[in-house]
Amino acid sequence: MKKSLFLYLLILAVLMNVFTYMYYSKKATSEETRFKVSNTKLKDSLNAVASKLSEANYFSLENNENAQNYFDNANAEKLIAYEKLIPFVKEKLMDANENPAGNPYIGMDKIGEQKFIINKVKILNHRWIIADYSDGEYWGESLIKYFINDDETVSFENFQTLLYQK
Repeated sequence: MKKSLFLYLLILAVLMNVFTYMYYSKKATSEETRFKVSNTKLKDSLNAVASKLSEANYFSLENNENAQNYFDNANAEKLIAYEKLIPFVKEKLMDANENPAGNPYIGMDKIGEQKFIINKVKILNHRWIIADYSDGEYWGESLIKYFINDDETVSFENFQTLLYQK
């Protein structure tokens, strides 16, 4: 009786080990398959986002080689790196927000108590800037021309302004 009990326990132990082994091996392959599928989906969505970002940045000085070449003059002393130009131009445009009457390059006078200031700027090419502005209540966008002068200063000129309805 003792031998048959040990035999039954041994068979039970072997069966438990076989079932446990099969469970964990199938679980591992199932997880591996699931991770491959989710990894593929993530790569696809990352590629889609990268494509949308590339499309959105089509009109920008960083991606426009013709506009970048505009700053490569024949005179090597006057070479302006667009990587340094972008923050310089943005800073000069944002410095005009300190004006008590509001930023003069927006093309809008004060409507209420608050002045209009530029919130966000994007340099489109070697000549155009688009800017988002607000006074806290009204919002709008402005298209601004900019020029790099010979003395390496920047001058701005408002071209078009749009004020959204409240």
